[in-house]
Amino acid sequence: MTYKAIITIMPHKELLDPQGKTVKKNLPNIGVEEVADVRIGKHIEMVLEAQSDTDAKDKVELACSKLLANVIMESYSYQIAQQ
Repeated sequence: MTYKAIITIMPHKELLDPQGKTVKKNLPNIGVEEVADVRIGKHIEMVLEAQSDTDAKDKVELACSKLLANVIMESYSYQIAQQ
């Protein structure tokens, strides 16, 4: 079966996000005011073959924890749907 995973990776809330801070600081320069915070992360879409929902989840979990996210500095979440 074919599955599609939508993966979101974000820096831990406790860590500084210099890229997000830079974007927040410069938003008023383009007329975007009153922004409380900006955090920059990654959005990944993965299409994969798996025997079951559990197998698909296991594959995505392994990819996230071992390759896609730096679990020391980032957290991740995902949604998986059969296509």
